[in-house]
Amino acid sequence: MQALHTDKAPAAVGPYSQAIEANGFIFASGQLPIDPATNAFAEGGVKEQTRQSLTNARNVLASAGVDLSHVVKTTVFLSDMENFVAMNEVYAEFFKEPYPARSAFAVKALPKGALVEVECIAVK
Repeated sequence: MQALHTDKAPAAVGPYSQAIEANGFIFASGQLPIDPATNAFAEGGVKEQTRQSLTNARNVLASAGVDLSHVVKTTVFLSDMENFVAMNEVYAEFFKEPYPARSAFAVKALPKGALVEVECIAVK
């Protein structure tokens, strides 16, 4: 098992890793829409935040030598299901067929008031 880290995504702010590689799988922690260059949320609404979260996920996966085409499962956490359609539009820009399996649901709140958080599992 190996912890992964990149400066191209927000640093872990607690007792967790950006991702763990184990037995050919990469388990990426949930990515908030924080721009690592500014340490602030991407400006705009759920589309911009989704784009930043997925960019962060892509960068974490790159630290393991894989890209989004290796993702087999994502989980999308939304602050409000009213944002599902807008999130999905941006999500479709990042993934191509065969699409990864996905769960998406609303949660009571996300860290720092984010509108979206995305986690993924990839295989080498």
